[in-house]
Amino acid sequence: MKRARRPSHALPLSAIVLSTFFTAIPGLALAQDQEDDGSQTYQGTVNGQQVEVTLPDPEKQLPLEDLRKFTEVFARIKDAYVEEVDDQQLLESAIKGMLSDLDPHSTYLAPKDYEELEESTSGEFGGLGIEVGMENGFVKVIAPIDDTPAQKAGVQAGDLIIKLDEKPVKGMTLEEAVSLMRGKPGSILTLTIMREGESAPIEIDVERDIIKVTSVKSRMIENGYGYVRITQFQAETGNQFRQALESLEEENGNTLDGLIIDLRNNPGGVLQAAVETADALLDQGLIVYTEGRIQSSRLRFSATAGDFMPSTPVVVLINGGSASASEILAGALQDHGRAVIMGTQSFGKGSVQTVIPLDEAHAIKMTTARYYTPDGRSIQATGIKPDIEVRPAELTELDSQPFFTEADLSGHLEGQNENKDGETAKEKNGPSPAEQDYQLRSALNLLKGLHIFGSKDGNTAIEGQDISQ
Repeated sequence: MKRARRPSHALPLSAIVLSTFFTAIPGLALAQDQEDDGSQTYQGTVNGQQVEVTLPDPEKQLPLEDLRKFTEVFARIKDAYVEEVDDQQLLESAIKGMLSDLDPHSTYLAPKDYEELEESTSGEFGGLGIEVGMENGFVKVIAPIDDTPAQKAGVQAGDLIIKLDEKPVKGMTLEEAVSLMRGKPGSILTLTIMREGESAPIEIDVERDIIKVTSVKSRMIENGYGYVRITQFQAETGNQFRQALESLEEENGNTLDGLIIDLRNNPGGVLQAAVETADALLDQGLIVYTEGRIQSSRLRFSATAGDFMPSTPVVVLINGGSASASEILAGALQDHGRAVIMGTQSFGKGSVQTVIPLDEAHAIKMTTARYYTPDGRSIQATGIKPDIEVRPAELTELDSQPFFTEADLSGHLEGQNENKDGETAKEKNGPSPAEQDYQLRSALNLLKGLHIFGSKDGNTAIEGQDISQ
């Protein structure tokens, strides 16, 4: 391939710039001084008056050779690309390339992208219902959102999407892949995924739908023990969490004996929502802080006075699909000793993205800071390590020979609390959710143990008798 050569008489761009600058000041006599910071100061006279001109250190400025290379590539594409490309498209592509090469979360937001970002934080949008990122050129599932088509179809956290229908994902930007995932409700999209532990790709058909995310769900899983599931942090999650706690206490008729907060496969969301949720369980102290290069990216969030459940032990469930705002909440409660963190290590998305408007219709989403827990731990790429590691498992009860008990003997002395109809509560109500979920069952057993241990301290009365002695 023959390479075009520049004319030998062409001036370097730096010479052109300097020439243009100085010819604008006629009669300037120069004397050069070198500053400590590498900048160059020129002193002289203009029309009999002393003037001073300081040029910045060239090493700290845009490299002129690279700028020349950019303009040359721009011109070559304009002249020789197989199809005609307009200037605006080329410049937008250059902007996208600059941002996407920084990290997987920085991106350029065209008008449609900006609208979709606002939709996802408001709680209703169209698509499959998965939070995704990029890894090695493929789309990685951070977490499927509860009660969405993707979750119901069997998509799991950690899956690598390699094809969308018949289109390979390799080479796509994240925005292009997300655009293909969105579509008309009712239409089918076939995901080809690679999954750890599987020797071959798996195809999963997912029916697109309008995604309406319920941020907070709650219920009593056993007498005295409440369960709150946070699927995603949205603008109203903090208020919804407080309402859920009030509702659980009202249903229980008293203070809860224990609370489980389920953050598994929660991909994050709004930072302020995570702060408000942590604040509901903390009475004071730092919740999270951020550190970045610019002043506006250095933030600190602290708890306000008042813990909704000061005497209730808390267990937080996390896994590899718990990211961002989920990790902020788990890290804050862990550092303050307010909750026991149980499950598996979280995703490790500990960076802050700021949406910076460029004009009324365009913006950039750029990583501007890192998150740190109250104790100064960085979440980025390390995640939150659980206090008690509990991996998912399937539970099966072992068959055993039935045992005869006193109640089986004919003519036995009747017990005061004997169940005369012979039907146990389990047989009447069916298995509890904890019996079908090993991690949830482990959390419930831990809370029961804490409650039993707590009931034996010197400040607790049982059956009306003080046992402090």
